[in-house]
Amino acid sequence: MAEGHRTVMVAARVTPAEHAAWREKAAAAGVSPSALLREAMARTHTWTAAARSVERERTRQIARIGNNLNQLVRWVNTHRTAAEAVSVIAHLVSFERSLLRVARIGGEADDAR
Repeated sequence: MAEGHRTVMVAARVTPAEHAAWREKAAAAGVSPSALLREAMARTHTWTAAARSVERERTRQIARIGNNLNQLVRWVNTHRTAAEAVSVIAHLVSFERSLLRVARIGGEADDAR
């Protein structure tokens, strides 16, 4: 961000408790509340509507994969003597491939900015 004179004021409505919390955070960081907010906004990522829907789909897919993994673990714990390591490993490889596919949903362009 280009340094220069800061002449534009930005206003936000906050509760007294939020205001106090922001001031405390700024004091703890050794900066002014304005500097704290500028730094926080510089680190904040925003989402487009498309990216938000991609993230929702990723979350759904990861939840499904997690459910399947829990079922596999439950089965292994119940049938320890019958569980063949090769079969369990094959399922774990399948989960890994699923996670890699989910990671590619939407591609890099839809990530937060």
